[in-house]
Amino acid sequence: MKSVAWGITGSGDRIVETYEVMSGIKKEYEDVEVRVYLSRAGEQVVKYYRLTDKLKNDFDRVYVEINANSPFLAGQLQIGRFEFLLIAPATSNTVAKISMGVADSLLSNSAIMAMKAFVPVYLMPSDIVEGIVETILPSGKKMKLRIRREDVEHVKRLSQMDGMFILEKPEDIWGVFEKHFR
Repeated sequence: MKSVAWGITGSGDRIVETYEVMSGIKKEYEDVEVRVYLSRAGEQVVKYYRLTDKLKNDFDRVYVEINANSPFLAGQLQIGRFEFLLIAPATSNTVAKISMGVADSLLSNSAIMAMKAFVPVYLMPSDIVEGIVETILPSGKKMKLRIRREDVEHVKRLSQMDGMFILEKPEDIWGVFEKHFR
């Protein structure tokens, strides 16, 4: 069976839409195992958006970060256990860490190790275009955020790395699965 690792960081921006896309993909690609890896902050955000039970019911396994090497995602990526690593959504913190080679969290370490082992990494940054964006809080209330030039520069840096592919919106994830499994 083919497998995919889906990493969720502490970004609430488009988390519900990302879950909906991934849930649809899981139904469409029944022969593909999707394992979910939550950063510690990702676990909090999933709880805030009331997605914890949905993830556990809809996906094959759900793991929560203990440290940069536990669960042992980086090693599984390096030995080819997964077709690719998807990190969606990705906080500006995770993006900056990967961009600068800082491997001190489960998902930054796993992304860096995956690229070293020629395993593709698909990343959907929460901060992709400089300017003002509107996001939806768990309460349904809208909130405006400033996307800083510095955060966008990290995304640009990632887009130039071998084995790293930037996704702009949750719907782009469909194309990743089509590319790898059709």
